[in-house]
This record gives sequence, structure tokens and C-alpha cells, in this order.
Amino acid sequence: MSSCSYKKFAHLQIPLEEIASATSNFSEANFIERTEFGNAYKGQLLWSEQVIDIFAHRLYRANWQGDTDFWKQISTLCCLKHENMVSLIGFCDDGAEKNIITKLEVNGSLDKFLREPTLTLMRRLQICVDVAHALSYIYYCKGRDFSIIHRDIKSSTILLDGHWKAKLCGFHVSINQKAYRRHRLCLDSACGTVGYCDPTSILSGSVSHKSDVYSLGVVLVEVLCGKKAVMAEGNSRLLALLVKSHYELGKLDDLIDPDLWKQMDPQSFKIFSQTTYYCLKEQRSQRPSIDQIVIKLEKALESQWKHENPVREFFVSSSHSPLCHYTSQGY
Repeated sequence: MSSCSYKKFAHLQIPLEEIASATSNFSEANFIERTEFGNAYKGQLLWSEQVIDIFAHRLYRANWQGDTDFWKQISTLCCLKHENMVSLIGFCDDGAEKNIITKLEVNGSLDKFLREPTLTLMRRLQICVDVAHALSYIYYCKGRDFSIIHRDIKSSTILLDGHWKAKLCGFHVSINQKAYRRHRLCLDSACGTVGYCDPTSILSGSVSHKSDVYSLGVVLVEVLCGKKAVMAEGNSRLLALLVKSHYELGKLDDLIDPDLWKQMDPQSFKIFSQTTYYCLKEQRSQRPSIDQIVIKLEKALESQWKHENPVREFFVSSSHSPLCHYTSQGY
């Protein structure tokens, strides 16, 4: 990395001893999870005269490909300022020790809650809307001269704050391309996680925003069914393929968690399930754009809100969105 580029991020550099102190020297008590790129720890960091709850990702030396990938991730996260994006606090670059420090989201990742009744249907739908907004932002934000393909959308790269607002993270394998090329295929080897990865990318050796759309579709079925992308029941089966076949047979409700099904508004289910099905289409050209997905998911959420709040909906004026009213009331 050039000295000029390093100066650009110098204000984000956090000394290793401060990160070690914040995480009790990366203690087992502060350990959160092991990822393919390194271990993650929680901690409390005194930074800019504030005590901040942090998520410290301590990267494995063997799993980062020199400085280029590390700095690419730092520069990408620096550019992402959105309510549905993880917040970068800083980094440590101290010889072999490389850490990326982000804000700790108290509810952790979505994958921990797929089977939990705490995650009501309304919360699930709102999380899906949040993630779609995050993807629209990384693809189309006018304030940047580049567009981002995430390449690892999954329920474990979606964090939830104390109000269940979704925050997208996990940009380790993302690709940045010039904004004017955002609708073109990018030739690159397929990567991602089994069960979420776009099968077309694996076969063609190319990725695009529509590859992320497929992965988003897998997350949508996880949220809808209360099951993980790769199911351990019987032979290991991919949930996405099972959902597609059940949808085509008109039997998708057989796969949905019974408690969620009891909460379901029929119109919301119709919109949500159809959107999910088209996200999982084999041909990329048949998958919807992210902005089309945002519109559909917001309609599904609004329909569900009306279903759960028929009396309050009656008093909501036509100029005031029931969704906004719902959000202002909290969950």
C-alpha cells in the first residue's frame, strides 16, 4: 500500500495494545465465533472519549492474501455509511497482527435466530427489507464511483442490533467494479458458502449483482421457513432447491414453521414467496433487480402489518404509511 493511501486511513489505526486490552487479550471469555478468515472477539474500547462495544475480527495470517485484500476491505468499509451497514470503527495493522474493528451489534447474527419465536414474522419481514436496502445501497449509491458485489450474502453476515435492525457485514470476498460497469458480468472464480452460492456462478466462472440476488433468495427462504440453508435432516439437502420444488407444486406451506404460518397474511405470503422463487431462478436474466425486490418486500411487509393491525389501520390516513406508523411504535 502506498504511503499516500496509508495516510488516508491513519485516523482509523488503533494500537494493538488497546485492542488487546479491550478484549482481555483476546480471551476465551470474550470469544464470539470462529470464521473462515479468523476469530472474532467482543470487547469494550475507549475511543474518542467514548466507551464503544466492539467486534474485533482477528484475521488468520494464512487466510488473508497479503496487504491488498486487507486494505481493500478497509477502504470498502470506510465508504459504506448506511443504517443497514455494519459500522467500521478502525483497524490494527501491526506486522503479522491484522484486526478489523466494527461496532458490536448486541443481537448477533441472523442465523442464530432462524428457529427462535423471538423473531416474529413482522421482524423477519423487516429484516429482509433492511437487507434489500443494504444491497441496493452497495450497488447504486451515487456518492461512489464504484459498485460492490458482496459475494457472501448469508444469514451469518447479517447482524441485528438491539432493535432488530439488520446490518450487512462480511465484505472479505467482495468485488468492487466501476459504477458504469455495474450491469456487466465480472469474471472471477466462484466463492461464497455452500447452500447460498449462485450455481450459475460456479458453472460460468462469472459473478454479478444477480449472483447476490440468488444468495438473498436463500436468506429469504431461511427466514420464511425457519430452517438453515443446508439441512441436516436425512441426506444433506439444500433448502433453496426444496423450496423451489414445493413452490412449483403449490405446497410451499408444508415447509414453513407452523408458528410462522399461523401469523401469516395470505397476500403477504403470496408476494414474499413469489419474490423469493424468482430470486432463485437458474437464469440470471429471470431474477429481479434489487430495486424490484425492495418494492415487493415492502409490499409484503405492509400487507402483513395491515393483517396484524386491522383496527389501527382503519384510523391511519391514506397519506401516512402504516409501515411508518408500525416502525414508530417499535416491535
